Amino acid sequence: MKILSWGMTDVGRKRDHNEDNYGCFDDMKLYVVADGMGGHAAGEMASSIAVRTIEQRMIAGRDVIDPNAVYGGPIEESPVPKLLADAVREACSEIFRKAQTAREYGGMGTTTTALLFHGKHAFVAHVGDSRAYLLRHGKILQLSEDHSLVNEQLRAGIITEAQARTSRFKNIITRSVGVEEDVAVDLVAVETQQHDTYVLCSDGLANLVNDLEIGETVTENFFRQAPELLVDMANGRGGDDNITVVVAYVQEM
Repeated sequence: MKILSWGMTDVGRKRDHNEDNYGCFDDMKLYVVADGMGGHAAGEMASSIAVRTIEQRMIAGRDVIDPNAVYGGPIEESPVPKLLADAVREACSEIFRKAQTAREYGGMGTTTTALLFHGKHAFVAHVGDSRAYLLRHGKILQLSEDHSLVNEQLRAGIITEAQARTSRFKNIITRSVGVEEDVAVDLVAVETQQHDTYVLCSDGLANLVNDLEIGETVTENFFRQAPELLVDMANGRGGDDNITVVVAYVQEM
């Protein structure tokens, strides 16, 4: 499988520093977006630790994700998604430990959405309200589920989708990496097809640009231009948060 990727992060129009981080590790077919939270520079540190720890954990597990490693049996029993989830949980522990070292780091955490390609599958490990999308045959599908108060209210029928977009609670997340020593990690597996496109983004994009617009922007432009175009679109609508976008394209199977 050959993957091409492009990424961009931007501070936005309202924030004075960027608490988002991302990583495109094409050699491992690994892609990560993290949106940090916390006072001072704590959010930026948390998201940086998440990306770095996941990268290092996957490097340590290269034998598991070796392209020549083939695993039979149910996909749920494959060591590949387990390794990815364990990497996110290790990042959680690292951030939690760092938070104990200084008062200004207390309570820091981050969203984490990680995408890994191996064999015929794409695996998503997810915590928080950053998102993972799949674009296939002109349609866009959200693979991740937002761990947010607004999404819980939406699922319970308490609010409508229109109300969710403008809710004053839209930035409250119900699960994050690093606030506690361990975290439950959502895992999604997709059987990948040639020409599939995956988009990872922080909520600085998703809160201002809807799914259809994300899909159209990615499919109707050169992939390398898509992150910048999406960032510009979010900034044009106020840019009230940091904005991060990663696009990964399955060129060959």
